[in-house]
Amino acid sequence: MQSKNLTLQPVAVLHSPYQEKFAVPRQPNLVQDGKGILELLPPFNVPEAVRGLAEFSHVWLIFQFDQVPQGKWQPTVRPPRLGGNERIGVFASRATHRPNPIGLSKVRLEKVVCEQGKVYLYLGAVDLVNGTPIFDIKPYIAYADSEPLAQSSFAQEKPQTNLEVKFSAQALKKAQEIEQKIPHFQRFLQEVLGQDPRPAYQKNKASERIYGVKLYDFNVRFKVDMALAPKKREELIIVEINEQ
Repeated sequence: MQSKNLTLQPVAVLHSPYQEKFAVPRQPNLVQDGKGILELLPPFNVPEAVRGLAEFSHVWLIFQFDQVPQGKWQPTVRPPRLGGNERIGVFASRATHRPNPIGLSKVRLEKVVCEQGKVYLYLGAVDLVNGTPIFDIKPYIAYADSEPLAQSSFAQEKPQTNLEVKFSAQALKKAQEIEQKIPHFQRFLQEVLGQDPRPAYQKNKASERIYGVKLYDFNVRFKVDMALAPKKREELIIVEINEQ
């Protein structure tokens, strides 16, 4: 069969708290306060294009992994859920390094807003970087899309973490100030960092390394303490929070 090139045009852009791919939840619905807003782009930002969509509770987003270098795919990958050591086929994973940088995400649709010539979809918890291009939006159809007895190999259950997230005095004070503008900011940080964004090979290793992650308009610095190692738990300490 003769191959044909396909040119895709984004229909929308996603706004989220995640300013970089580091620390983005690996699936939606893992961080309850990490919500997103989808802004439709011209010429698709017309009320007619979303007529009837508000009657659905969830939507599928087809998006681009735009922060991943293209042309560097490999036939096998090392999923973090398997410790970052075991390799499986790229098509048996949701890894970002794929032959075509396209992803799929199911998210809750909270409301549809059409105002001042713009169209917005307010979403629940997302797993996408701020500015992610969206190629298509499709309604979630429960009877066709839901498979309660489906087998999901190594990802059958929701990921668990042994990290206990705490704040330094400085970071706690700053987080409390930010909550005046961003409700539940402390809970948001605890859930994001509690997923342990570190590379798999760096986990369970003693280190004084300070990590940084950009969330909303802030640079959050944290470290992981092995003090709880006898209990087989690590303690993540948010060291400081600075405005970018």
